[in-house]
Amino acid sequence: MRFSKIFFPALVCLLFCGQFVNAQEKKNGLTWYTDAQKASDVSQKTKKPIFGFFTGSDWCGWCHKLVSNVFDKPEFKAWASKNVILLELDFPRNKKLPDELAQQNNGLQQAFKVQGFPTIWLFNLEKDAANNKFSINALGSLGYPQSAPGKEVTAFLDNANTILKSKK
Repeated sequence: MRFSKIFFPALVCLLFCGQFVNAQEKKNGLTWYTDAQKASDVSQKTKKPIFGFFTGSDWCGWCHKLVSNVFDKPEFKAWASKNVILLELDFPRNKKLPDELAQQNNGLQQAFKVQGFPTIWLFNLEKDAANNKFSINALGSLGYPQSAPGKEVTAFLDNANTILKSKK
């Protein structure tokens, strides 16, 4: 599914409704944001796209597998630090997220039409000063890489780089 720009008036509320207590967290040497507005601010300053990771942290086996086979690898850490701003969009079953965070995550899930986990979207958020609305410039999506065991990180990064190169 490809789309270049989609306007979401509700996204303004989702991004500005509140600041979340844990807006960022260090995990295995990487900074993962949970607040889309903070991720967007850093994205705009660094000119790097957002890497939105839609996950079910306490129930999704494929999400855990993606973390251990890709995100925890040195190759991914080096790539992510250089190329993207990490945003975790969690949908846990056994813990309650703060209302603002749940609203933000649900809004982005609907905006990207995410139906399964894990799903990763590479995107930019851009604010139109004239109408005070955000637009999502979706670059492309990824899921768990189809590859031989032990080659997941290479396949994942090849796919991610293809998306980034096609949008430059």
